[in-house]
Amino acid sequence: MNHLKIASAAVLMLLFSQAKSQKTTFEKLDQPVKCKNIRDGKFLRANYPQGIFYMTIKDNIQTEYFNNGKDYIKSTLVFVDDCNYKAIVLEKTEKNDPVQVGDVFNNKIVETQDNLLKIQSKVENNQFQIIYVKVKK
Repeated sequence: MNHLKIASAAVLMLLFSQAKSQKTTFEKLDQPVKCKNIRDGKFLRANYPQGIFYMTIKDNIQTEYFNNGKDYIKSTLVFVDDCNYKAIVLEKTEKNDPVQVGDVFNNKIVETQDNLLKIQSKVENNQFQIIYVKVKK
């Protein structure tokens, strides 16, 4: 029963995050898409405070931080081409998170505008979109 509650909470969180991130609109898209923006830097989720989520990418290592940076998911990035990459989960701290070590997320950068990146992500049979905001230095 506890696993069912956790799974339900994860699904609700995913749906909430998708609905919330969809509020950010891209008005003047970059042409061509600036896919290399994902290769390095600090990223926030659109419409999320940094304490809930932020992500860093450096040397093909992506680390997603949650819970004011107390928990994380670390993945290695394998670029298929400039706009397509796989994120393979290496380690995580939160045991109840549905993401597991070894999970492979297939990601495609579908749109960019200045410091916004819209990513289409697929893991197993689940597909969703995420909008990241790259923090300008």
